[in-house]
Amino acid sequence: MNITPAYLDALQAFGYTEQEARFLYIVATHSGYFVARQFLAFTAAHWGKRTTAFWSKLHTKKHARTECFPKSGVVYHLFSRRLYRQIGRENLRNRREHETEFIQRRIAMLDFVLANLDAFYLETEPDKLACFGDQLKIPPHYFPSKTYHGQQTSQPTVRYFVDKFPMFLSVPFPTPVVTFTYIQGAEATLTEFVHHLEVYLPLFRQLPEFRFLYLARNDCHFDKAKELFNSLVTIPLESNSSEDLLRYFRIRNAWDLRQYSALVENDLIFRNQAHTRFAGNRFEHLYRGWKAKRVTDANIREELGGNDLPHTTHFAAQVLVQLRGPDAKQEANA
Repeated sequence: MNITPAYLDALQAFGYTEQEARFLYIVATHSGYFVARQFLAFTAAHWGKRTTAFWSKLHTKKHARTECFPKSGVVYHLFSRRLYRQIGRENLRNRREHETEFIQRRIAMLDFVLANLDAFYLETEPDKLACFGDQLKIPPHYFPSKTYHGQQTSQPTVRYFVDKFPMFLSVPFPTPVVTFTYIQGAEATLTEFVHHLEVYLPLFRQLPEFRFLYLARNDCHFDKAKELFNSLVTIPLESNSSEDLLRYFRIRNAWDLRQYSALVENDLIFRNQAHTRFAGNRFEHLYRGWKAKRVTDANIREELGGNDLPHTTHFAAQVLVQLRGPDAKQEANA
């Protein structure tokens, strides 16, 4: 992570040390919220005079407020418009107040960033627009977006990549491979994850190669998340996926009807391979609809889409651990 020296100088002008300035820049850019254990882990500091002085600066200068939550303990929120303005982040929504679930996810995002400081992050909306638009020449209508409506007299504002999940480049320009991340929240289902993939799919279609990292505090959803990514992203991006699926349905239907004489050895080999490739509830639902003639071949071709571009996708799931400082026992509830 390369931080512009001028931004660090601006934060140090408030009276923060260089290390404190670096930490505040990362928090302001990636989360807006942090807990004590994250500051202790970043600075390798112990509870004491140094940390007390840092908290005192934040409150005296009115750069941060503290909020207390039953499960998260004391949370620090950087809210000062002046502080954000000094690092070119005045328009970030991180400085605004949010609900508990949002805050917990932001703290998880900060855990990831602090554990991966060497990554080349696309930190802001302009950074992402420059990467995908200017460098990769992808039109903006493929980007995930959200329209905000202000007063009746003002024009609607279109914002891109509003989820703010960490995004970074695995190799440098001119041929970057982007790694997208998704951080599972406290919700028990993967409905939001499905929506996230659907929103990003138009952009994924324009990339010859990309990586996707699913992050969660535990591994209970890992298998299902991989299945969903495969069915909603990997398979639709394969240029012949719709025709392969239709062939699989025809062979499977003939087998179900015990029309064994209509099948040759290559059909059976293909069926066994396709059974694994097209596993999951989505394809079972399509098969039942197709078999009952509620779903047509054209419906399936439209459903899976695809284009002529070759795609290489990489999916991985990872447990997101909570960073701990030297005094882990003392601040375990922070």
